[in-house]
Amino acid sequence: VQLQASGGGLVQPGESLSLSCAASESIFSLNAVGWHRQAPGKQRELVAIITRGGRPEYADSVKGRFTITRDSNKNTWYLQMNSLKIEDTAVYYCLAERGRQYWGQGTLVTVSS
Repeated sequence: VQLQASGGGLVQPGESLSLSCAASESIFSLNAVGWHRQAPGKQRELVAIITRGGRPEYADSVKGRFTITRDSNKNTWYLQMNSLKIEDTAVYYCLAERGRQYWGQGTLVTVSS
């Protein structure tokens, strides 16, 4: 499965940004899709994930601010990020799970005043 992430950029605190990840295969064939992030000097961490037919799960640090959605017609999932904070600055990676994990190339989100 090949994943193509897009949508990163530079925003100010409090602003919004949306990321997207397009899969080369039907997302119906995937057990879960989601997003991780890796901030400078930190380990990669789960941001949001949604299983096939399941409810989304979020890291505590982004609950109420980030929303993960998917569009099966486009084989794409999204991460809507609102009320961004400086600590949200990281490289964001999309992932898909089907027996193993597949990763997108990463897209940089910088939140800075």
